[in-house]
Amino acid sequence: MSDTPDTAVNAAPSTPRDWRDTVFLPKTDFPMKAGLAAKEPAILDRWARIGVYDRLREQRKGRDLFVLHDGPPYANGDIHMGHAMNKVLKDIIVRSQSLMGKDAPYVPGWDCHGLPIEWKVEEAYRAKKQNKDEVPVAQFRAECRGYADKWVGVQRDQFQRLGVMGDWADPYLTMNYDAEATIVGELLKFAESGQLYRGAKPVMWSPVEKTALAEAEVEYEDIVSTQIDVGFEIDHAPEADILVGVTAVIWTTTPWTIPVNQALAYNPALDYILFGCGGRRFLVEENLMGAFMKRTGLKMEEFIALVKGAVLEGATAKHPMHALGGFFAKPRPFLAGEFVTRDAGTGLVHMAPDHGEDDFLLCKAHGIDPVFAVDGAGMYRPDWAWLGGQGSVINKKFTSAEGPICSDLRAAGALLSASDDFAHSYPHSWRSKAKVIFRATPQWFIPMDRAILNDGEGRASNGATLRETAIDAIEHTRWVPERSRNRIRSMVEGRPDWVISRQRAWGVPIALYVNRATGDYLNDPAVNARIVAAFRDGGADAWFTADHQALLGADYDLADFEPQNDILDVWFDSGSTHVFTVEARYGADVRANLYLEGSDQHRGWFQSSLLESCGTRGRAPYDAVLTHGFALDGQGRKMSKSLGNVVDPLKVIGESGADILRMWVASTDYFDDVRIGKEVLGTASDGYRKLRNTFRYLLGALDGFTEAERVPVEAMPELERYVLTLLGQLDMDLREAAEAYELNRYLRRLTDFANEDLSAFFFDIRKDSLYCDAATDPKRRAYRTVLDVLFHALVRYAAPILCFTAEEVWQARFPSEDGSVHFLEWPELPALPGDEPLGTDWADVRRLRASVTEAIEPLRREKKVKSSLEADVTVPEMPLDASALAETFIVARVGEGEEVTVTRTDYNKCGRCWRHLPEVAVDGDLCARCESVVGHA
Repeated sequence: MSDTPDTAVNAAPSTPRDWRDTVFLPKTDFPMKAGLAAKEPAILDRWARIGVYDRLREQRKGRDLFVLHDGPPYANGDIHMGHAMNKVLKDIIVRSQSLMGKDAPYVPGWDCHGLPIEWKVEEAYRAKKQNKDEVPVAQFRAECRGYADKWVGVQRDQFQRLGVMGDWADPYLTMNYDAEATIVGELLKFAESGQLYRGAKPVMWSPVEKTALAEAEVEYEDIVSTQIDVGFEIDHAPEADILVGVTAVIWTTTPWTIPVNQALAYNPALDYILFGCGGRRFLVEENLMGAFMKRTGLKMEEFIALVKGAVLEGATAKHPMHALGGFFAKPRPFLAGEFVTRDAGTGLVHMAPDHGEDDFLLCKAHGIDPVFAVDGAGMYRPDWAWLGGQGSVINKKFTSAEGPICSDLRAAGALLSASDDFAHSYPHSWRSKAKVIFRATPQWFIPMDRAILNDGEGRASNGATLRETAIDAIEHTRWVPERSRNRIRSMVEGRPDWVISRQRAWGVPIALYVNRATGDYLNDPAVNARIVAAFRDGGADAWFTADHQALLGADYDLADFEPQNDILDVWFDSGSTHVFTVEARYGADVRANLYLEGSDQHRGWFQSSLLESCGTRGRAPYDAVLTHGFALDGQGRKMSKSLGNVVDPLKVIGESGADILRMWVASTDYFDDVRIGKEVLGTASDGYRKLRNTFRYLLGALDGFTEAERVPVEAMPELERYVLTLLGQLDMDLREAAEAYELNRYLRRLTDFANEDLSAFFFDIRKDSLYCDAATDPKRRAYRTVLDVLFHALVRYAAPILCFTAEEVWQARFPSEDGSVHFLEWPELPALPGDEPLGTDWADVRRLRASVTEAIEPLRREKKVKSSLEADVTVPEMPLDASALAETFIVARVGEGEEVTVTRTDYNKCGRCWRHLPEVAVDGDLCARCESVVGHA
């Protein structure tokens, strides 16, 4: 610095000169405080006003198509955290695919039929003490339609508030007329291809809801049931006369099935002990004797014989209530069954073909049919000789050890033990929460193991069964995570025939005509076409008011046919959505790129869609399936109103904003169950705040940047080129994570880059150049050029997750009436010149910098230095020259030594840039650089 006294900048003022007005500090109106809850609704309104979704479709027209087909939630009630997590995941994926240049439409949908809605409407009737069954079907269906329509509107607004972008003006609803026509058309394809039959077999039945249920409509709860041991006196044993008069003992946890017993099952390979006690003889499997004696208190006073189960072939026994005559007086045959094991019980199993899958199949093989003794409400039918008109069979008191069943068995001398203490898992309806039973009723089924000879449209099939076709489709589908493939495969391998009928009112009817004489359904494509046309004109309601003779046409007499009024399983409805959504909108040969739902949908929508498509098209309706876990509270517990631990997404949005919730979703390892609570949301908020501040810094640092300032990459300092190299690596990692649907990896890489590579390293080093170098300085220009590249890249990378904040950031720099960050595509990064590696190993520099920072910290705590700028350091290696290292470490001076050491510098401090430099003669004077900048200002 010159000593000339008349140099204005060097005149010695009476007080130190304040140089802040000469420093180029970042300048932006972008606020540090987000205020998302207030800002986001205005951003939503703007998107709606300028038509972002529709314009994006126009811009992406002709590009590669990416279809994420929305799994339909039920239209009944406000959204919960599971809904929010699911919709946000879908939205982030759709937006990321759009960012990568694809045409990625999103059509939201709703399940509008079935018990969830019907149950709510019935609740209103019950509150008024009205019987739903006394209400005309048309009126009841209209009320269900109105209820569903109301909640579609409510949920639509709530999903949009999450920032979910889609075709909200034209969603798919399973109750729309076209949808109902398509659903019944898909059913009739199964009928025309011979993949439909009516039969009476046990299905899961809800006595409360009075309908059959699918496996996906059932959840298992731990309960305590009554267990009983019951004796059946053998009255005939052609293979072993010694068994006549012996009491064969069965054990069961469903006492209510004893009044419907028709046979006893045994395993020919098991060993059974014949023993005496109290003047009676008993037969029990050898290995189960100990548990049996403990339950009953009986002792083996006399060992008589050890016999193989095979000797029971041809034997019969008396029902304990045989004295009632009629049904109960018939001999109960012993039937060989491999399912009889020594795992529990007595090694003998009582058979009630009305109420068990094994029971039904074994009895059917021997000509024993169900008797339908238990009605839809769980009551024994009035004419039943034992307990007629009584029940319900799911009533705990009715089936208890002191209830009428056990009391009658005890009086008959057949009850050997009864206790209300058997803990086990038992199926319940997930809607009513009531226990379900297995009950044989006439139902419509799609067979899993019948050869498919044509696809329902006249095209020949390869003769594979539906099960075989579905398993093959599973193998040709991408499953994310991969382990979910085994889960759905095992479910399909072991599932029974698909029961598709429900005894309810609100849904798509099984629009078939059954011949009264033969019991066969009418299979006539012309009639089916008229049915579909009627549904398209008037919806499913048309079936209940139809002129059935007109639908049948002149070739058939309505008197010969019975129209069916059962409705379709709602899983068939939702399983058909790919037809009237994906195929109808994008082409008959198009299938969804991705289905994305919770892990419970392996037995629900994933499977019903798979079976529907495989049965009618011979393939899966999707290329890939992504499964996520459930949202639990902060302690890992299932959310429950009774526990008071429900985290309401609408409340979170109202307090913190949707972007915080979206950031939480993206940060989770959502392939497994995830946690959310105040602490978890706090962590998401902290991460958001850091990322927001990165954007705020970029906006401020780029104030006034123009293309004239841009520097070509080859002219940049090595640090800038190193950061561009890091950005290129980030770009590849983010694209890979997006393609893999690993959003947590995507967000973690993005935030780590912003926090560690930028804020804590690049920005920290270059703030001196930004603030204090001349505006035309090549290094400062290069830095701002890279900041511009970073801005364009980072705002795009963040947009799929932080959709509101990215828009706010973009508009802060490029305000417009009708522009949007969501119109942008994946950034094109500047090419680095050639394949030449950087001359410096910047990873080593950063490690050395971390060691220096760590070494300075004790001196800072001891107040020997106020900042790193006051430190002189030595390092064991010099990867850059001393001046560059001093700038990188943000210290006064760097020298080479045996180890990292730190001392206070004796250099004076520049009054403008605050660096301690040798040319500053007196604290507060300017260094050469600052003198030049100020002198030329």
